[in-house]
Amino acid sequence: MIRSGEEYIESLRGRGLKVHLFGERVKEPVDHPVIRPSVNAVARTYDLANEQPELATAVSPFTGERINRFLHVTTSPEDLVMQNKMQRKLGQLTGTCFQRCVGMDAINSLYSVTHEIDEAHGTDYHSRFKAFVTEMHRQNFVIGGAMTDVKGDRSKAPHEQDDPDLFVHVTKRTEKGVFISGAKAHQTGCINSHWLVVMPTMRMSEADRDYAIVGALPVDTPGITYIYGRQSCDTRSAEGGTIDAGNTQYGGQEAMVIFEDVFIPNESIFMDGEFEFASMLVERFTCYHRRSYVCKSGVGDVLIGAAATMAEYNGAEKASHIRDKLVEMTHLNETIYGTGIASSWQAHQTRSGNFLNDEMLANVCKHHVTRFPYEISRLAQDLAGGLMVTLPSEKDFRDSETGPLIEKYLKGRSEVSTEDRVRILRLIENMTLGRNAVGYLTESLHGAGSPQAQRIQIARQMQLEFKKRLAKALAGVEPETARDEIAAEVGDYFGRVFKPLGQAEKGE
Repeated sequence: MIRSGEEYIESLRGRGLKVHLFGERVKEPVDHPVIRPSVNAVARTYDLANEQPELATAVSPFTGERINRFLHVTTSPEDLVMQNKMQRKLGQLTGTCFQRCVGMDAINSLYSVTHEIDEAHGTDYHSRFKAFVTEMHRQNFVIGGAMTDVKGDRSKAPHEQDDPDLFVHVTKRTEKGVFISGAKAHQTGCINSHWLVVMPTMRMSEADRDYAIVGALPVDTPGITYIYGRQSCDTRSAEGGTIDAGNTQYGGQEAMVIFEDVFIPNESIFMDGEFEFASMLVERFTCYHRRSYVCKSGVGDVLIGAAATMAEYNGAEKASHIRDKLVEMTHLNETIYGTGIASSWQAHQTRSGNFLNDEMLANVCKHHVTRFPYEISRLAQDLAGGLMVTLPSEKDFRDSETGPLIEKYLKGRSEVSTEDRVRILRLIENMTLGRNAVGYLTESLHGAGSPQAQRIQIARQMQLEFKKRLAKALAGVEPETARDEIAAEVGDYFGRVFKPLGQAEKGE
């Protein structure tokens, strides 16, 4: 079993992955200067488990051993809440994406969906999946989720595409398993994972049966190619030095994953052709994953701290408008966290026995995340000043001729070193424009579905007719006798809102 961050890093070596970056095959991804910060971020999830086991570990229901919380099947609302608390802490510690939330949410989605497929079709997917998860617990592996297809022509269903490989699909079936081809786009932490779980990306029809495939496979399975995604300012990690990158230790990772007749054995297949359950899987995954975006509140904590530090270094921390901007940043940040936590607390039990967080509040949480980090970043840039984007390079700072000039003219408060001031400015640049803005901004906008996807789900659940009847009853439009009837028709969401604490009806 992998127990430490160091052990995790060593477990990634020598796997022979087919990884391409900057037009070249990467011999050993672990040692590549652009990739290594993302490896370090995942390693931090292991070290936190050792440092704070109550926060970052759980007892496996299958092995009875302590495992990393990212592998845990949620058995209570408290489990979901603890996931969120762990995510915020890791956001604080890394200032970036730590790449394990997709796998965690895939595990919990599939746990319930495989159970319900078995109920409908008499399959044995659930037992297969439990066996898979049990082995992951024994090894304490990193699981990556692969859901987002490249999609091709958005007006066409998967089976209607001119090129069938634009959605991952089964190309051949044998007695021992299936072969798949296709591609998954911008897959978080895929190269830093031990296993990938491949899942469909959308609702499907019977004609898409070959695209309704879910399976697990090691990341070094023959036939898989990884094309590493560029990130803003990513080559600064390869320039040497410790200033210009802003956050030299940690970074995120996204890559395109291409499958060319890749084999998945039967024991690792958890859906094969049960197209009517594709939408259930996507909806449950996004429900988990949209409240997982509380991780951005941890990253936000770092950015707020950097902005406050910069104000102090500039000698402006006592100005009322500075304090007001820091308050606004904090208000927005805590709103993200609060809705995510509320979604987890308001969980209900599935027929499989695990717990699913509240869908309405998960979508509200993610919708906040599509907006608020941008405003927090704008305010951080406001407090930082224009110097953030016009700073000379670290090489100029270290140069014997230009270094003393930079030291003299970029001085702020006399008791604060110029270098410290520059370092904080580079961190703000990193988080709002540079490498780690990938995860904090654009990925916050589009990850787990773009804003319109959340608005559609919110609209489906906002119960306008019920709310209209409440208003009509109080205004006297409906008779007073209707009030009790109206109160009884609370629906799914308000049913969870008003459910007494400690009650969880199995099979909701």
